[in-house]
Amino acid sequence: MKSFLRAFAIVGVLAIVSANAEQHDAEAVDNTGKNVRDRDDKTLTPMDQGGSEADREVTAAIRRAIVDDESLSTNAHNVKIITVAGVVTLRGPVKTPAEKAAVATTAEKTKGVARVDNQLEVETE
Repeated sequence: MKSFLRAFAIVGVLAIVSANAEQHDAEAVDNTGKNVRDRDDKTLTPMDQGGSEADREVTAAIRRAIVDDESLSTNAHNVKIITVAGVVTLRGPVKTPAEKAAVATTAEKTKGVARVDNQLEVETE
């Protein structure tokens, strides 16, 4: 009898876990479109970072300035910064349009930047 009750309890727990997993999967964010976009050779990723010392210094200077800005969110502190021949590409999510502008302005003011391609995305709630 005890083994029957134990088996019954285990089946009940598994049913609850399974139902919660299905609900979580239904609520998961679908990034399929972004993943396909990022496989495109036209979209820069951090692997495309320029190898010159000047490009590395520009990227590092922008990163330091963004991280030092305590008014920015963690998302803004973690945007992708890719510099190739002085052209800086900014990618990733930020919390507000003001953050998007602040990050872009920081990049534009950095010595050695020829142009900024602002691909930052404002998160929707």
